[in-house]
Amino acid sequence: MQYRRTGSTRVSAIGLGAMPLSIEGRPDEARAVATVHAALDAGVTLIDTADSYHWHAGESGHNELLIARALASYPGDTSAVLVATKGGRGRPGDGSWTVNGAPGHLKRAAQDSARRLGVEAIGLYQLHKPDPAVPWAESVGALRELLDAGTIRAAGISNVTTEQIRSAHAVLGDGLVSVQNQYSPAVRDSEAELRLSAELGLAFLPWSPLGGIARSALDGPSGTTSAGTAFHRVAAAREVSPHQVALAWLLSRSPAVIPLPGASRPESIRDSAAAAELRLSSGELALLDAA
Repeated sequence: MQYRRTGSTRVSAIGLGAMPLSIEGRPDEARAVATVHAALDAGVTLIDTADSYHWHAGESGHNELLIARALASYPGDTSAVLVATKGGRGRPGDGSWTVNGAPGHLKRAAQDSARRLGVEAIGLYQLHKPDPAVPWAESVGALRELLDAGTIRAAGISNVTTEQIRSAHAVLGDGLVSVQNQYSPAVRDSEAELRLSAELGLAFLPWSPLGGIARSALDGPSGTTSAGTAFHRVAAAREVSPHQVALAWLLSRSPAVIPLPGASRPESIRDSAAAAELRLSSGELALLDAA
């Protein structure tokens, strides 16, 4: 496993997006825990979760509790594992998503997440999405208060613009360590946010990093998966999976990039983790960049 940084914390270059373990179509707990353990065995030390990663109404925090149980039952050392969680979104149980960036809600949500994760302070707490009904400065101000109170050790923001990154950085300073936006072979419209994150020394955590290669857990059963792309051709020539090629390509975009592929089976995260060791040639990268 190769390593990169979120702030002062050294983490694996490939993380685990844990959402598929708790939302619609989730595996049973035994397979979910086995998937987390497989990630740890493969050297993954960054696990991304959220209080809204659940399926049914009334089970907020399902994924956080699952991750806590999986870490507690792992026979190896987990002291280097960074669990990054998020607050500011909800799921009523009908498949829809809500947004709540009110400061009071975010502060309560962070305290609840810390309790579920069994930690005194959350290693990385991310604002899940800007709330159009709440001034951005107020939501970011709640992160500042959480940092100052010691409830969280570092802050991140997700689904944001360059302007929102700059304003959050002005308020949070070194307390802001990451930006999590959608970015993949099929969705590349966060190039400006990636460049700014690198300039500011922030980790850039692509969610749904296999878009165009594999269906996202957010897409549901109607989502489509591409085939026969440049990524598939390079994969065939290298005798690896297209998923590995996509993740290796993402890693090549910037040292700031730490992809968060989702997984619901041990085999999936083992395959994704292997992308950290895949070195693409300049010719391959040129082909993939143009795809």
